[in-house]
Amino acid sequence: MPDQPQPTCVADVNAVLGEGPVWASRERALYWVDINGRHIFRRDEHGSVRAWDTPLKVGSLAPRAQGGFIAGTDSGLALVDLESGSFDIFANPDRDRPDNRFNDGKVDRAGRFWAGTMDNHEREPSGTLYRVDADRSWTAIDAGYRVTNGPAFSADGGTMYHNDSARQVTYAFDLDGADNAVNRREYLRFGPGEGYPDGMTVDSEGCLWIAFWDGWCVPRFSPDKERLLELPVPVQRPTSCAFGGDGLRTLFITSARRDLQGTELDRQPLAGGLFAAE
Repeated sequence: MPDQPQPTCVADVNAVLGEGPVWASRERALYWVDINGRHIFRRDEHGSVRAWDTPLKVGSLAPRAQGGFIAGTDSGLALVDLESGSFDIFANPDRDRPDNRFNDGKVDRAGRFWAGTMDNHEREPSGTLYRVDADRSWTAIDAGYRVTNGPAFSADGGTMYHNDSARQVTYAFDLDGADNAVNRREYLRFGPGEGYPDGMTVDSEGCLWIAFWDGWCVPRFSPDKERLLELPVPVQRPTSCAFGGDGLRTLFITSARRDLQGTELDRQPLAGGLFAAE
């Protein structure tokens, strides 16, 4: 590895709960959300930032081939067109759990959207990981989560990683040829003082980068689970990360300022900002 990069704030947006960064290659822009603040942000390659208000809490979004986005929200799965302002809910798998909302979600290498739900109060193990196929049908994959986060996918598409942040566990699944996630096993477990594994991504060498809520860092783990480095972030609550920019060589990191007050915020005035490390 070259000298360790230092993350710098590239969008000081004061997000309450910044999350879900995704690089839109066709636009050369990064999108991310503020779940509790009800915003979607876009930062282009020149550093210009645009924000949209959202009528729903958007936990994650991903660009669609046809244009617009698919998103997980507090009212279910939606097709989103930011220019028209439309949020078209097409399914709500957790409609019988009114306190649940969708949280983190990603598209795998086959174009399917994987997103998890969670108890909005972060108390009950009522979260489920879902897979959404191209025809918009959905399948429940795994259940019993307190706070779903991730997922992330190996470079060969054969492994999916997924977090239960509240339990401080990262799981690994095998993705088989029938579109199923099987053989769930505990991949990493963390303990007191380490923070909570939140959003994550995989790099070209198959290493896993995990943002740690209350951990002030984004460590990098090898496929053999070795902690290769720890990227310090000047905020307590980094929430997720994604590669983008030229050659996908920039690691973008979202963060939150939720529940931070007084001296805590004085120590980290950039909390809620978007950071980047080359």
